[in-house]
Amino acid sequence: MMSTQLPWLTILTLLPLIAALPIPLLSDKEGKTVRWYALGVAIAEFSLMVCVFWQNYSFAASDFQMVETYSWVPQIGLNWSLAVDGLSLPLVLLSGLISTLAILASWNVKHKPRLFFALMLAMYSAQIGVFLAQDFLLFFLMWELELIPVYLLISIWGGQKRLYAATKFILYTAAGSIFILLAAFAMAFYGDTVTFNFSELAAKTYSLPFELTIYGTLLLAFGVKLPIFPFHTWLPDAHSEAPAPVSMILAGVLLKMAGYGLIRINMEMLPNAHAYFAPVLAVLGVISIVYASLTAFAQTNLKRRLAYSSIAHMGFVLIGLSAYTPLGVSGAVLQMISHGLIAAALFFLSGVTYERTHTLDMEQMSGMGTAMPKTFAFFTAGSLASLALPGMSGFVGEITVFLGFTASDVYTTTFKAVIVGLAAIGVILAPVYLLSMLRRVFYGRNEAQSGESLPMVFDIKPREAFIAASLLVPIIGIGVYPKVATQTYDVKTYQVATQVTQSQTALAQNPVHVDLPSFSVPSIFGIEGQDMSSLQQ
Repeated sequence: MMSTQLPWLTILTLLPLIAALPIPLLSDKEGKTVRWYALGVAIAEFSLMVCVFWQNYSFAASDFQMVETYSWVPQIGLNWSLAVDGLSLPLVLLSGLISTLAILASWNVKHKPRLFFALMLAMYSAQIGVFLAQDFLLFFLMWELELIPVYLLISIWGGQKRLYAATKFILYTAAGSIFILLAAFAMAFYGDTVTFNFSELAAKTYSLPFELTIYGTLLLAFGVKLPIFPFHTWLPDAHSEAPAPVSMILAGVLLKMAGYGLIRINMEMLPNAHAYFAPVLAVLGVISIVYASLTAFAQTNLKRRLAYSSIAHMGFVLIGLSAYTPLGVSGAVLQMISHGLIAAALFFLSGVTYERTHTLDMEQMSGMGTAMPKTFAFFTAGSLASLALPGMSGFVGEITVFLGFTASDVYTTTFKAVIVGLAAIGVILAPVYLLSMLRRVFYGRNEAQSGESLPMVFDIKPREAFIAASLLVPIIGIGVYPKVATQTYDVKTYQVATQVTQSQTALAQNPVHVDLPSFSVPSIFGIEGQDMSSLQQ
């Protein structure tokens, strides 16, 4: 039994960052020593993470566990406050797995390797800090700490348009972060007490106009990161120019921070406002799904097509969060986990293909299936998971979201039918743009090959096959036995869904009308000019 007296969460949060500090002192110009050092730190961090949670975490409890609070900057009320619950646990483990595999995927980095791996470890710490922080200011600081390494990793090791993509990334995400900081101070100074602690903020009683304003502010901030249409344009550019290991973390972990923020802050702390915004989330989710699925067809760049696929799949998270049912919220979390694994696998495999072909243009890759049969097999498995093939995690995540939303007794039958019907278009389009991607990359004949197959040494290497398999195993495992993932957060998602349902019920019985134009329902639903509560039975 591991000692519960040690500040395990603090150790887990700071270990990669502290381990990154001596990297510049390592005498290693070619990067051979530093890559083993960084991989050792990542493996140690992930192993420690698994052991600590296995020994000290209880799946049956919905409250925060392993709470650690230390006064940091008392003059501004900033505390080093960390805790874990069912919402943060699976995402912390997801971060650990993907970050470790991303460092292993960076084996061929030769340009400034010490800086590269130091930034990767710093980003590792920031991810863990975001999911474990229980102080709003600390949450914001960790959120910002993650932006700097991503910007540098893209701008230094990216493709030809890396500076444009990195600048666009930092402008969009930093602008969104401003709204997080404004919301943090507004909530902290509301009422008689000043606090940034999440539990204390959730216990405050806010006026409905204040909740609606803060909810909208945070939805804008998290919508940039998720991303939600029309704040999504930075993502395809970032993915197309970022190195494959950075894309793995960007799609596998960083997008999930926004989904986590929507549940942790918007739903848990502002449940009354959620009753008004939930239909908006459903509409935004459907728009993202349909728009991104259709736009994916026009992409000839492999990573841009996968980026738009990510936008579409994250739209299902919004629909799940709008459902008012434990099954819907559970489906949203499961979709985040599933997409994190699947997207990391596909972006890694796109990097494997790029290292061989030195292009992301799918037309120029044509016929790679003959030269790279093992890569083709892994890519096919990842694509099938992404298009929600039964027996894989993608199917379980999306079907849970659909069932959770249709089971809701809050919305009218017409509204549910419209949302589900439009979202189903994305489900239908996913196999088309993903299978056509496989056809264009791996089938046909590449004229550059002059009719001859490339040697088998060109195919995926054992190290790369291990990375792909390490992601596909949990994808299939969750698809066959979803409880391996859902048992970590079911108690928590039930609590969150119950809380927002109670708020909706109370508002339905004692309606509070807010005279703001932004809260009227679009006429496409046939309920023109009515308040959001009119969507609720």
